[in-house]
Amino acid sequence: MRSLVKAIGWRITAGIVTFTTSFYFTKDYRVALSIVGSDFISKSGTMYVGERLFNKVQVGRSKTPGGGDSPWRSIAKALIWRVFAAVNTMVVSVFLMKGNVGAGAKIAGADSVIKTTLMVLYDQAWNKIDWGRELENVGGDGI
Repeated sequence: MRSLVKAIGWRITAGIVTFTTSFYFTKDYRVALSIVGSDFISKSGTMYVGERLFNKVQVGRSKTPGGGDSPWRSIAKALIWRVFAAVNTMVVSVFLMKGNVGAGAKIAGADSVIKTTLMVLYDQAWNKIDWGRELENVGGDGI
């Protein structure tokens, strides 16, 4: 349940950023909302799965019960996720803007810079929340 809540919370945060960058570069709120809607649908599920997969990898995770991810682990997670997310956002943006690769690249690029920073902060904030932790192979609870 924690992974689901964390994924949805991030998608809301990310949606605000994507709407802002999309609107800034397109000046069209309908296109911006379409990009956000597509991102929300396509990335919510993949982020949930990604969180569950990262839960199985112990590198950069505290060994003490209740310990969370190190900042370096959060940075690695953010960078791995951003590669997938940037490609997804660019493809959707170019498709919805009928082939405007330049604007799609600007949206994906701005999103990547802003969201990588926010994702590290978001992940570290979740480390301070004990609710729903399920640490695997650590003898404690937490993701």
